Amino acid sequence: MTLLQTLLAEQLPVEVHPSTQAMGRAAAEVAAKIIREAVAMRGVANVILATGNSQLAFLEALRVLPDVPWQAVNAFHMDEYVHLPPGPPAGFPLTLRRNIIEHVQIGNFFPVPGMAADLEAACQGYELLLRAHPADLCCLGIGENGHLAFNEPGAARFDDPHWAKVITLTEESRRQQVGEGHFASVEETPAQAITLTIPALLAAKHVLAIVPEARKAPAVRRTLTEEVSTACPATILRRSPHARLFLDPASAAEIL
Repeated sequence: MTLLQTLLAEQLPVEVHPSTQAMGRAAAEVAAKIIREAVAMRGVANVILATGNSQLAFLEALRVLPDVPWQAVNAFHMDEYVHLPPGPPAGFPLTLRRNIIEHVQIGNFFPVPGMAADLEAACQGYELLLRAHPADLCCLGIGENGHLAFNEPGAARFDDPHWAKVITLTEESRRQQVGEGHFASVEETPAQAITLTIPALLAAKHVLAIVPEARKAPAVRRTLTEEVSTACPATILRRSPHARLFLDPASAAEIL
């Protein structure tokens, strides 16, 4: 595996790969190894996956790797819009199905229940499900404003007592969804979502942060250089020794 550069940001190993595809393959190989080892040890692997556009190269590489015991995998994901109206297929469970679940014989998929009538009860139920299936692996991105999942700057909590909750999206996050082509306008983008909290994400035994593209370069720089705080939630990755950050040249442009 050819790397352009490696560095250590406090406790966070950072890898810069020569292309988005190389970054995706490298992260996929690590993820597949973690899944294989978990299944060999316990007969099952519990995995939390992200669904943003930044994950596409990773998911495309992961779904074609050989000898991944998908039938023994329980898959979760980390956020979903609340009561998304019928229309464009922008919901995250559908995105995950299209990009990996339809391509492999996965054991179980547990979508975040964004359409539940009682959202508080749905969040509590999803938390119980996560706690009953301790995650071996969490694969996530970093938002353009530094969010992890939908834990937004200023509102995120590193010590959140909940593992799933309803949040209000910032306008920047809603603009990002428009920019990625999921909605035609900010007004059409839902204002609320259910998100796994930062403690839930970081409870996984292994955390792979997969962050390509030039639009993420400012967030990557902030993640690696700013004070660890909820002003940029992704900065907490520097204090997470079980995490690993994968970049391509475009996303690493402001740190090289």
